[in-house]
Amino acid sequence: MGHNHSQDHSGKNLKVAFFLNLTFTILEFIGGIYVNSISIISDAVHDLGDSLSLGTSWYLDSKSKKKANSEYSYGYRRFSLLGALINSLVLIAGSVYVIYEAVGRILEPEHSDAQGMVIFAIIGVLVNGYAAYKLSSGKSMNEKVVSWHLMEDVLGWVAVLIVAIILYFKDIHYLDPALSLLITLYILYNVFKRLKETLFIFLQGVPSDINLDEIKNELLNLEKVKSLHHTHIWSLEGEHHVFTSHVILKDIEKFDQVIEVKTLIKDRLDEYNFEHYTIETELDSGTCKLRA
Repeated sequence: MGHNHSQDHSGKNLKVAFFLNLTFTILEFIGGIYVNSISIISDAVHDLGDSLSLGTSWYLDSKSKKKANSEYSYGYRRFSLLGALINSLVLIAGSVYVIYEAVGRILEPEHSDAQGMVIFAIIGVLVNGYAAYKLSSGKSMNEKVVSWHLMEDVLGWVAVLIVAIILYFKDIHYLDPALSLLITLYILYNVFKRLKETLFIFLQGVPSDINLDEIKNELLNLEKVKSLHHTHIWSLEGEHHVFTSHVILKDIEKFDQVIEVKTLIKDRLDEYNFEHYTIETELDSGTCKLRA
């Protein structure tokens, strides 16, 4: 009962944060155009990415409750990679547009409505702060990651607020587009970093939190293990990993010994919390005395 309640709570928090963020993103685009602030528009692009991430997280939170079936034998966790890829491409396209606009504003300065920027910045701090607070007590990885990201948004809006206050007292035209470039470059840095990680998982690279050689050595040090081959580790979506290996055994005289070695191997692998692992045992033909 407790586990189900936690899952329902997770989905509800993500749903609230998603609609809150999406509504505010739409207002940001409208407000950014209205007060002629490219920095607010650039933050709107950032929040659009957050909205996509929140929507994906909410969708996957409910989707992940579905059990594996004949179509998706590993379940639905890998869908998050597709969501991450789409989010990254949307953010890159939006960021290119913002950079184009910001450079144009620096070359041909335009006046921004400082008072309107102050109002939007205060709303931005409050909305993103509340969304981060709603998710800060969450137990799921989705909630924690999104909460940290929303806190970064709060800091971004604090920067917009500071610039808006400066513009209110002194009309420095290049200050607004300069801030938008900084925000956009920060967005692109994180987007390319995430895109690199996403593509690495798509290409079934060994997860960074797992040492393949270390696991191999641990298994090779077990009694009656001669060698390993076809040993692979990959990740479903960056958090839940899969392990497979063929293990050649030596000095096996009884079937019970095979069971004992497989139990030892599984005990070692259980320490790494793999989502799934497959062990294929093979006998050293020179010492095989196994009877049918």
